[in-house]
Amino acid sequence: MRLAPARAVVESARVGWTKPFQMIGRTGETLLDRVLCVAGAVVFSQAPEFMQQYFQRLGGHLDEATRQLRQFEHVAEQAGESVSAFATRAQASADTVMARMGDIVAGAITRVDDLSAAVAALRNATPWSRPFVFLEHVDVEIARATWGAFKPAVPTTFEGALYAAAGMIVFLALYHGAIRAPIAAATRRARARRADGELPRVRPA
Repeated sequence: MRLAPARAVVESARVGWTKPFQMIGRTGETLLDRVLCVAGAVVFSQAPEFMQQYFQRLGGHLDEATRQLRQFEHVAEQAGESVSAFATRAQASADTVMARMGDIVAGAITRVDDLSAAVAALRNATPWSRPFVFLEHVDVEIARATWGAFKPAVPTTFEGALYAAAGMIVFLALYHGAIRAPIAAATRRARARRADGELPRVRPA
């Protein structure tokens, strides 16, 4: 049974009337690619600005926590001990109020250490490592407050341009890899099945 000529006829007829739609589809794909490039650039280019505003808030929280710790250190110095020793002794006290004070002092020490580490890590991070450093050291409450007051800005730095380019690549890769490619594969399979169903069955002589 030879079906190749019949398949060619079916495919030729289909290509003829679907050609205008294919041209429209290609035009739409080009336009969509451009839209995705712009969207990716806009979204990703705001990341450096958000992290900068977050960093400023982080520094403010560190200043406030350090000021509070300095007060505890002054009290500890008057008692002739370090602030860490003062916190430990207070936490072990049978007096509930004193023990609570020890917890507060210990929390202040930990808070300053955590914020200092986060500030140093973000300050020393490279443009490419900064998002990962940010996620590693992020303070959820500070990030939420930053987002609530976030003001988008036009990127004017080399870092902003890098993030914009990365956004274009990511958005296009996600679309073509996770959406367009599976749809195209499914369409090809559907066309192949439909073509098989349309082929005339020729009996051998």
